Amino acid sequence: MGALFMPNLQNAKKALRQSVKHAARNKIVAEELHSLRRNLRKALTGKDAAKAKELAKTLVQKFDKAAKKGIIKKQTAGRLKSRMAQALRALP
Repeated sequence: MGALFMPNLQNAKKALRQSVKHAARNKIVAEELHSLRRNLRKALTGKDAAKAKELAKTLVQKFDKAAKKGIIKKQTAGRLKSRMAQALRALP
């Protein structure tokens, strides 16, 4: 299971299984957000406005959903969306 301890109680065993599953699912979403942000930065430095706007729209939706599910904090999502919008406005 990958834990530091092995639980004795049945409900603790189930809680451990659930937390391992949830952590794996959350990691996938967080990695997807990271790769989308990286692609957006590349589009911004390449001055590809159309691709950047498309990626930004997708990212806003993903940030909101991740914040809603508690994968990232609500304030973190807001801060990252704000910085992204600021970078998009700076494009020619």
